[in-house]
Amino acid sequence: MTQPLRIALAQFDFPVGAVADNAERIAALIREARDEYAADLVLFPELALSGYPPEDLLLRPSFLADCDAAMRRIAAEATGIVAIVGWPESAGSIVYNAASVLRNGAIAHTYRKRELPNYAVFDERRYFEVDPDREDCVIDVGGVRVGVLVCEDLWFPEPMASTVRAGAELVAVINASPFEHDKHARRDAVLANATRSTGAAIAYVNTVGGQDAVVFDGASLVADGDGTVHPAAAAFTEQWLIVEFDPASRRFAPLQWVEDGDESRDGLAWRAVVRGTRDYCRKNGFDKVWLGLSGGIDSALVLAIAVDALGAENVTAVRMPSRYTADLSNDLAAEQCERQGVRLLTLPIERAFEGFLDTLADTFEGREPDVAEENLQSRTRGALMMALTNKFGGLLLTTGNKSEYAVGYATIYGDMCGGYAPLKDLYKTEVYALARWRNTVGDPVVPAGVIDRAPSAELRENQKDQDSLPPYDVLDAILHRHIDQEQSAEDIIAAGFDRATVERVARLVRISEWKRHQAAPGPKVSRRAFGRERRYPITSGYRV
Repeated sequence: MTQPLRIALAQFDFPVGAVADNAERIAALIREARDEYAADLVLFPELALSGYPPEDLLLRPSFLADCDAAMRRIAAEATGIVAIVGWPESAGSIVYNAASVLRNGAIAHTYRKRELPNYAVFDERRYFEVDPDREDCVIDVGGVRVGVLVCEDLWFPEPMASTVRAGAELVAVINASPFEHDKHARRDAVLANATRSTGAAIAYVNTVGGQDAVVFDGASLVADGDGTVHPAAAAFTEQWLIVEFDPASRRFAPLQWVEDGDESRDGLAWRAVVRGTRDYCRKNGFDKVWLGLSGGIDSALVLAIAVDALGAENVTAVRMPSRYTADLSNDLAAEQCERQGVRLLTLPIERAFEGFLDTLADTFEGREPDVAEENLQSRTRGALMMALTNKFGGLLLTTGNKSEYAVGYATIYGDMCGGYAPLKDLYKTEVYALARWRNTVGDPVVPAGVIDRAPSAELRENQKDQDSLPPYDVLDAILHRHIDQEQSAEDIIAAGFDRATVERVARLVRISEWKRHQAAPGPKVSRRAFGRERRYPITSGYRV
């Protein structure tokens, strides 16, 4: 009778390009899985050696050669256990997205990914090939027949089906699957269908961590052969996951498995933007951040994200009042910093703003004040914030949200200044929802006065956002259909929205493309994030 198979799933962060460090860590984790957890099999994520996505690093022969040498060093240390490791395998001018089986100090087998995604954030067909002579990979581990698939392969029926036809009782799926809203439910459904239709169980390990605009959530899974999907592992957390697989029943028993305590939409989104912000800073050498704190909801939420990501001692907030800044704004900014233990600087912009106006006075003579003067205030603030980061070091966080970026309600070289945009993929209504959610976790950090007041850029007397834009609940509903669901203006109007409003919003989205192309990266949480996922031409004669 075959004994249960002990499997270790390495849900860890393997940074892009850090080949030597990743190789050292993988080798150490293989030893740990063997010596501390007595695992028979250890699984690492897709492209763990190179990090995911390595993008045009894959076009450099020296990078691929380094990956090849590193994989052979890892393999030499893989004894007393079987390891499955993802890496970019080069064969002359061809590169494969590969998963190698390491045992007895050597590469025993290599599986090459069959389904190469080329949508959303994925560009795999730019870099990888599909092996025309591809074969199923099924190996024997402790008497259990284990198949190997890589990420997208699982989302198509044939790779799983053919692997099971080749004899697999258990299929190991290694992944680099980015987070987005509602993806956990879709993953569960895919695993349930694959196991129920084939009778084979699945061990699914996913990488974790932020990589530029993409955040990987981990949330690894196991699914029994009858379609039962076990609760996901805690998301956005590095951890060992240890299970035993009974080949007779094709069921898993968790030995070390920390489940996710909160899979709510807001709870997961919060952890995504915090992890994305932390990793972007850490991986790019920034140990502290700056942000302009206005007393409004967006900067309040960015402050809370920054504190959760980096610690209050590494965050500096700057309020920059103008002639139009309400006393309440200054008071609310101070209250937020006091609540969270953040240092607050105050730099009034009046003298600098007056200096710009004096310089431009002759050129502007005879023209009424308009958006030029409004934006000049924002650009004054941007210049001051960049000066602070230049002088003292650190990364400037921008505070714009997806609604503002969509319709251009943001000042290029002003409030768009900065290196990372934590709210870039969150609509304004989602910003409010996250602020309310965050206030339910520990001490409230966003004052009720910030949440309850009408949003304003405070660039002219008595200004309110809704003077220039539709109410945010209406605006965001239109934007979600137009951007996330790719609906045309006519589609949205047919759904019951006011024609003039829809056409105006669609026009603002279209003419603001040039701004978005210059915006800082930010963590993706939706299916259609601005940046690498939604790539519209700036110059286009097409009207949607």
